[in-house]
Amino acid sequence: MPGQDIHVVPADGRWAVETEGGHGRETFDTQAEAIAAGTERAKAKKVELFIHGLDGQIRERNTFGNDPRDVKG
Repeated sequence: MPGQDIHVVPADGRWAVETEGGHGRETFDTQAEAIAAGTERAKAKKVELFIHGLDGQIRERNTFGNDPRDVKG
């Protein structure tokens, strides 16, 4: 489904990759593993990836879909 962005969030001492709308959750031992998996999923679905810190706040976001900006990289 379009528009279901991916979030990397803290989850009980581990890290989870979640799809907006409650459609899928996978947990990992490290944030790096979760970011790698979330990046793959976001690229495949052409959606945004939101990376949250331990405090739950978004600390980074990456767009892998219809980026309206005309910028390389």
